[in-house]
Amino acid sequence: MKDDPIALVLDDLLRLDDILACMVARRNMISVMPSGEGFKPEVDQIWDSIHRAMDDVFGVISQYSQIGLGEMEFRLQDYEVLLYVFPDTESALVAIVPALANKGLLEVELENARREILKIMEKPKKESDSQKKDDEVCVTA
Repeated sequence: MKDDPIALVLDDLLRLDDILACMVARRNMISVMPSGEGFKPEVDQIWDSIHRAMDDVFGVISQYSQIGLGEMEFRLQDYEVLLYVFPDTESALVAIVPALANKGLLEVELENARREILKIMEKPKKESDSQKKDDEVCVTA
């Protein structure tokens, strides 16, 4: 998974001091994690509680992402979980930060990362669409 371009985007996010963990996830499943060492140690002590709460939040995301839900967040103990939903999916870019973190810069970085991941996710679709067009040209020629 070292060559996964989404994991590389997550690696870049994890370099920010206030991002303790980040991933692309959906209900009951983490799809992509950073390729490096994963979460910062501070998250280990509360990961089980955050993971259970995330599963509940993903229930809301699955109900409302189709009608434009873009972001959600919740606070649990001394941590805040920021979820940036990918349009028309039940998946989100998830970041765990300290509750007192300055979220202004983090929100900009997370939104930029979400856009970059969306571009990566759309590439295979575009390539398969162009393949279909090539096939159609061959069939109609």
